[in-house]
Amino acid sequence: MGGYFYNSSDLPPFTLTGLPGLETYQHWMFLLLGTLYLVSIVGNALILSIIKEEQSLHQPMYYFLSLLSVNDLGVSFSTLPTVLPTFCFHLREISFNSCMAQMFFIHLFSFMESGILLAMSFDRYVAICNPLRYATVLTDGRVVCMGMSVIIRSFCMVFPLPFLLKSLPFCKANVLSHAYCLHPDLIRLPCGDITINNIFGLFIVISTFGLDSALILLSYMFILRSVLAITSQEERFKTLNTCVSHICAVLIFYVPMVGVSMVARYGKHAPRYVHTLMSLAYLFVPPMLNPVIYSIKTKEIRRRLCKILFGTKF
Repeated sequence: MGGYFYNSSDLPPFTLTGLPGLETYQHWMFLLLGTLYLVSIVGNALILSIIKEEQSLHQPMYYFLSLLSVNDLGVSFSTLPTVLPTFCFHLREISFNSCMAQMFFIHLFSFMESGILLAMSFDRYVAICNPLRYATVLTDGRVVCMGMSVIIRSFCMVFPLPFLLKSLPFCKANVLSHAYCLHPDLIRLPCGDITINNIFGLFIVISTFGLDSALILLSYMFILRSVLAITSQEERFKTLNTCVSHICAVLIFYVPMVGVSMVARYGKHAPRYVHTLMSLAYLFVPPMLNPVIYSIKTKEIRRRLCKILFGTKF
């Protein structure tokens, strides 16, 4: 480290890391990442457009889906300014303030996605377990309140992180492990005591991802109990089918997250590209696959999408 310490005001730029050894595949990386971003941005924009134009989709479930699409667009636009330059053009420097801003938005949208998935699970719980009260429980006003609660909670959780990092002295070697700024990566760099940062980081992870995943699991336990009480096997299948899209969205969000955590904790001797690929999967997979899943599984969205793309209805 050389004994050099810097305040945030005079800190040298951070150095972002791509995939070592792929420098000669610049054009292929641009094609791959550009395609992923294009699918994510266009797919989520189409979902928003279809829900806005289709009157039959003006229901609580699709309001939450709209919020999920907006959130996925936020994730894509948060990582794009550094991922494409790092992987495709080898521009790997980012200033301290820009890194703090990117970290804030990446984590903000990650926490929001967890909260949105929880709200969607509550929607499915009410629709299946209390169908007669669905319209009275999930009114437009309550849907707005739930959405605002998710946003406010996420903002309050993430807001202190940049200030806690700014208060720490940094050493000279500020090389990050990814092509974007994440809090777990940044707290390895300061030379001061990071106990408060670690405790606060653990607290917000448990109180958001941990609590949300437990409540989602609980809601599906109640849903499964209600479904098993249905005598008709055909009705059981039809009822469960309404949850498939949400279950897939939950899995593609939480499984890569658990994978990143496991690799970070137990894969210290794994090649660096394993960590990079797992982290990319965590940030790329949900925004890309969510619109694909809902387009395939939701009849109204699929019909409208086919009309937009092919001029026909299926």
